[in-house]
Amino acid sequence: MPNGGKLKQEKKPFLVELGQRVRGLRSRSGVTRKTLSSMTGVSERHLANLEMGDGNASILVLLQVATALNSSLAEVTGDVTTSSPEWLLIRSLLKDQDETSLKNIRVNMSKMLSVRSANKQLPPRIALIGLRGAGKTTLGQMLAAELELPFIDLGSEIEKIAGCSVAEIQNLYGTNAYRRYERKALEAVVATHAEAVIGTPGGLVSDSDTFNYLLTHCTTVWLQADPEDHMQRVLDQGDMRPMAGNQKQAMEDLKHILASRSDFYSKANLVIDTSAQPLAATFALLKDQIQQSMN
Repeated sequence: MPNGGKLKQEKKPFLVELGQRVRGLRSRSGVTRKTLSSMTGVSERHLANLEMGDGNASILVLLQVATALNSSLAEVTGDVTTSSPEWLLIRSLLKDQDETSLKNIRVNMSKMLSVRSANKQLPPRIALIGLRGAGKTTLGQMLAAELELPFIDLGSEIEKIAGCSVAEIQNLYGTNAYRRYERKALEAVVATHAEAVIGTPGGLVSDSDTFNYLLTHCTTVWLQADPEDHMQRVLDQGDMRPMAGNQKQAMEDLKHILASRSDFYSKANLVIDTSAQPLAATFALLKDQIQQSMN
């Protein structure tokens, strides 16, 4: 063996793909590796190896990670539901469909399963989705005033139900408990407001059930922005937490979160790029698209 050293073992594709999925799930949930380590009792080094496709993670470690990320083990390993013949037959029908076809199938399934009429127009509740710094509060309040509707910040509603701040929910009870409060708050808003403009937390798309509920009961608008704008707007609001660590690493984390959630955000009924023009022009574009969608 040359130089008496060991040949570097080639990474196994399965472990590499597995690591990428774990990192994607962690980014989608907005959970740092340090936080995930605390939640699972798995060392940061072990998690880093897992995400890099190195080492041999045991099935118990994977189960701990999946539970902490509020995901099924099947989602982490890349498998699909195989719990019954019906699921297997459904998977067989869907596996070769492209994204456009899958979206049409999902929309029609939602209509079929929903108590709402399939012929009904888009719901008059307008939900703004996207990362922090997208402009959900600013544009949401402007739109609510224009349409003479209440503006509801779902984060505030979560805190009312929980009786403590979002940070306290996360620190005391964990991410899964927070997601349960998030779902309760959304259901309460839908039940009490036939019409409203709703600003949603950026991580709501991390829970597929809650996101499906939002898509079914609201006209959704993804307020899209460049990563640099997301970061700068949060800092302009006086929130220095994104810069609490390394600035370069903070931007990399933000980009990973945005990348992991973009496919979910893109399921919204409408998409507005808030980085493409000044605020006034962005609001005019949002107002026009909303009015067109309601006609």
